[in-house]
Amino acid sequence: MSPILSRRRVLAGSGAFFIAGSAGRALATPLESVRKIAFDCLHTGEKLAVEYWDSGRYLPDAMTAVNRALRDFRTGDIHPIAPGLLDLLSRLHEKLGSHEPFQVISGYRSPRTNAMLHEHSSGVASRSLHMQGMAIDIRLAGTALSNLRGAALALKAGGVGYYPSSDFVHVDVGRVRRW
Repeated sequence: MSPILSRRRVLAGSGAFFIAGSAGRALATPLESVRKIAFDCLHTGEKLAVEYWDSGRYLPDAMTAVNRALRDFRTGDIHPIAPGLLDLLSRLHEKLGSHEPFQVISGYRSPRTNAMLHEHSSGVASRSLHMQGMAIDIRLAGTALSNLRGAALALKAGGVGYYPSSDFVHVDVGRVRRW
């Protein structure tokens, strides 16, 4: 066997080991079984309770329903919501021991809506992750806002903004930061 072929086999074998090892770690996480999420969209009055993950994959019909529920309520624009955001919310539910639906203040925001909000409020980022379907503003019935924030911070899964005077917590799946 030539040294090149041998090296290729070693690299291929180590790649397969890495992939198998990664899959094993992913399967060991508590979120790998059926995953469900529930929303109470405060501006539209719509409610959604859906199983969005099963048998190792995101369920397309459920993701479509989530995208619609978390649409820009001002314009009606629909945008794909990052699956990782749903996983973050699922982990929050688990960490808080809650089965209540998340009360949604804002999910996806169109660039037009975000620009309008940014113009009228210094608290709205001009390049908000809401415009990419990677952020959501929420509260959770039966859970103190400070506890929701604390649980989100403990997960270290993205940004966490605390807005007690507006009664919501912002969570996103961008880089880890807090405000």
